[in-house]
Amino acid sequence: MRLNRPIVIHIMGLLLLCNGGFMLMATLCSALYRDGATLGIALASIVTMLLGTMAMFVTKGHSKEVKKREGYVVVTLGWLVMSLSGMLPYLFTGTLDGVTDAFFETISGYTTTGASVVEDIENLPQGILLWRSLTHWIGGMGIIVLAIAILPLLGIGGMQLFDAEAPGPGGDKLHPRITDTAKRLWLIYVGYTLLETLLLTFAGMGPFDALNHSMSTMATGGFSTKNASLAYWNNQPLIQYITIVFMFLAGTNFVLSYFAFTGRVQRILRDEEFRYYLGFVLIVFLVTALGILFKAEVAVTQYNPRIFGIVESIVRHALFQVLSVITTTGFVTADYTSWTPFLTVLFFGLMFLGGSAGSTAGGIKVMRHLLIIKNGVLEFKRSLHPSAIIPVRYNNRTVTEHIMYNIIGFFVFYMLIFIIGALIFGLLGLDFVSAVGVSASSLGNVGVSLGEFNPLANFSALPAAGKWWSGFLMLLGRLELFTVLILFSPEFWGKT
Repeated sequence: MRLNRPIVIHIMGLLLLCNGGFMLMATLCSALYRDGATLGIALASIVTMLLGTMAMFVTKGHSKEVKKREGYVVVTLGWLVMSLSGMLPYLFTGTLDGVTDAFFETISGYTTTGASVVEDIENLPQGILLWRSLTHWIGGMGIIVLAIAILPLLGIGGMQLFDAEAPGPGGDKLHPRITDTAKRLWLIYVGYTLLETLLLTFAGMGPFDALNHSMSTMATGGFSTKNASLAYWNNQPLIQYITIVFMFLAGTNFVLSYFAFTGRVQRILRDEEFRYYLGFVLIVFLVTALGILFKAEVAVTQYNPRIFGIVESIVRHALFQVLSVITTTGFVTADYTSWTPFLTVLFFGLMFLGGSAGSTAGGIKVMRHLLIIKNGVLEFKRSLHPSAIIPVRYNNRTVTEHIMYNIIGFFVFYMLIFIIGALIFGLLGLDFVSAVGVSASSLGNVGVSLGEFNPLANFSALPAAGKWWSGFLMLLGRLELFTVLILFSPEFWGKT
């Protein structure tokens, strides 16, 4: 069956119109602050919306049927189109020099990676700072989820798009109609963003900074308005504790938030992934805190009027950085690579964990790790009882072989692509630690890395080819590999 190209182009036009609309918000911010970037951002918005209008106009008589093949093309192409148009504000304002840096910053935003090539963030115009955060916020819940809430107005169904956007094992739906699911997800997403903005403002952060950091937090992105990231507010612990809470929420399945708001708390407590996610965060936090404590050589057995302040600081930084890396948010309050070699290796391992399925976090996801471990343990029983049928169970339900094959295949491909990614970064001149760090960070959409690209540095030192390769890994990771890789298979473009 041939690809329905008109519907693909039509949806690209819709996405461009949405992108241009968000640029208008950045334009208004720029005009309000009189930061000198208003004209450039406005021009980018006009160009983007004109392109979108043209694309929708020339395909207005299209067939409105979206099948699985069109869904995969729309999702992958949609992210690329949004990233290519999203770099226009940087280019038209002269904020970033060259297409390479502009594209890297933009795709890092939409994929919620948070790796930046900007060396002096605080010198950026406010309109551009807001635009960086908006790219996070749009990408956090998924460009396509936003679109499927609007597609019914055009008479187009969106189930295939939702499946392609979220191909992971967490298939819980809030409502049988996919558009109602998208609307409920966005309502929770917007509500959390507004609530965090209010709380951060109350805690002493300026309203503009609070809004930007709330959008970055809920998207598990990591773009900040300060060069030092959240370390800028190290003397205001309440700001960092609020961010900790919302990073945890952003890394949790949003379906569980819906259950909480509708009074079904028992559903949350019975969810296996949530229990393991919470337990793992607490265990790694305790290990990290003890590692920092021994490194600091604090004499806790002796009376010290400053002991509470020392312990509080250790607890806060340990919990903040553990959640920042596990949820792939990438905010920084301290350089974890300077703590101990053991903790550096531990945090490198956390880059592969990821948050919960159904969250805005990147990485492999807790559910996949949990099911792989369960299947591995059951292999011992299967070896002892070869004739027995011993299925993997999750939340008291049997996990089908199809899902297990998908998860194992995903894990194998993920690790293979990570290794290939590191090899290419090494080929481009990066040292071993930097190469494996950037590969894991890009593919996991983490943002912070190791070596030359440690948490206190940025990615401006990456060679041009490395930035494009890193951007490709970001896209692969954000769309969970198969959505992109399937486009490279001959079978996908065949007539079947």
